[in-house]
Amino acid sequence: MTIRFAKLTDAPAILAIYAPYVEDSVITFEYVAPTISELSERIRTIQEQYPYLVAEIDGQVLGYAYASRHRDRTAYQWSVDTSVYVHPDGQRKGMARQLYTTLFDLLRQQGYYNAYAGITMPNPKSEALHQSFGFEPIGTYSNVGYKMGAWHDVTWFKLNLQPHQLNPTAPVPISQLSKLHL
Repeated sequence: MTIRFAKLTDAPAILAIYAPYVEDSVITFEYVAPTISELSERIRTIQEQYPYLVAEIDGQVLGYAYASRHRDRTAYQWSVDTSVYVHPDGQRKGMARQLYTTLFDLLRQQGYYNAYAGITMPNPKSEALHQSFGFEPIGTYSNVGYKMGAWHDVTWFKLNLQPHQLNPTAPVPISQLSKLHL
């Protein structure tokens, strides 16, 4: 298994992983899968500041993970939201774990302190994965999303990426890290 930074040319493979989650589940609250062009723009925009990673086996992209802005206000700049998705052919191979391990290492190098993940409930696999990394539940938005004929709760989980310091420096964009270790 290889973990690497996503390229725009990975958009079709990433979309093939993501679209079934959109169309067949409540894991994401999107109703319609993005187009390849829309997904490419999302990747490009995220990579201006944050890591966007893919996992591949034998040259086939089977999973991805990324971080994104938690909130817009300046005081939130040390916090990120995280997501990981794996194709059924990549599950039960430790792919999500390797993607998240690499993602969190990069986020620490960038200077981030808090990682958050919102999980549509129930989702025992995602809960177990996040809790295995030390994420702790911090609150639930009850009946926050309506999809597939029902209202759904989202529980938010938090992971401290590193000890909090006073007067932290602003996180550096992923492209400006002098030593990128994947």
